Amino acid sequence: MPKIEKRIKRTAVAVSVLVAITIIVFGYFTIGFTAGLDDFMFFAFLAVVSPIALLNYIDYRWRKSVDEHLPDLFRSIVQAQETGIILSTALEEAAKRDYGPLTAELRKMTAQISWGASFEEALLSFAQRVGTVLSLRTVPMIIEASRSGGKVEKVFDPMGKFIQSTLMLEKERKTQTRPYIAIIYVALFVFLFTIVILFKTFFTNVEGVALFTMPTTSLMDLKRIFLHLTLIQGFFGGLVAGKMGEGSISAGLKHSIVMMLLGYVALRFFL
Repeated sequence: MPKIEKRIKRTAVAVSVLVAITIIVFGYFTIGFTAGLDDFMFFAFLAVVSPIALLNYIDYRWRKSVDEHLPDLFRSIVQAQETGIILSTALEEAAKRDYGPLTAELRKMTAQISWGASFEEALLSFAQRVGTVLSLRTVPMIIEASRSGGKVEKVFDPMGKFIQSTLMLEKERKTQTRPYIAIIYVALFVFLFTIVILFKTFFTNVEGVALFTMPTTSLMDLKRIFLHLTLIQGFFGGLVAGKMGEGSISAGLKHSIVMMLLGYVALRFFL
């Protein structure tokens, strides 16, 4: 997957907002300020959130692939150094191999060195372009080893092992948090099931009752209220799932979209 630049993200957000405004305006001039406008507002909200969630997911996959290939890169550099190849040549040879999205960054790094940039400058530029947590952690260590007068190539082996162990711990953390993410989905399904049962039994003969201190005059008002509650639960439940599963709230937008769509479809087709 390609790297998503900040410029692309900003453009996508701007276009999404314009599309959302267009949907809301179209809905207002079509049906006016009625209960049916909720559908237009819901799809307008999806038009804003969906591109952001998609771009974040693509960027996350790119960064994850970069981190996963770092140990292989460091291992190949160490093996090249053991045969007597100098560091710059080892980087050039590594750039000819397939390290996924890391290959293009390696070629940029070797090009900078060939143009006269120092190894430290090329590394700093590499870390800034990639921007992953592991690259930002390992590059300063390699640079400090270079400044201290030690052999930089000997730092790559422990760095590769450090990244490998970090990735293993991250996988274990995700494995342990998957049941809690499943609980969030189950909670939504239980909430939807309870709403459907209430409308099929208790609310069938309810007219003019007060719910949440808001007087309601029809079942349509009750359906609208529970639809709003379902969408709110789905949105924030997805954010919590993203924080628990991937350590990022923005990563939970994809869960929010799925849960909101499930809630919307369930209440529209089963009530």
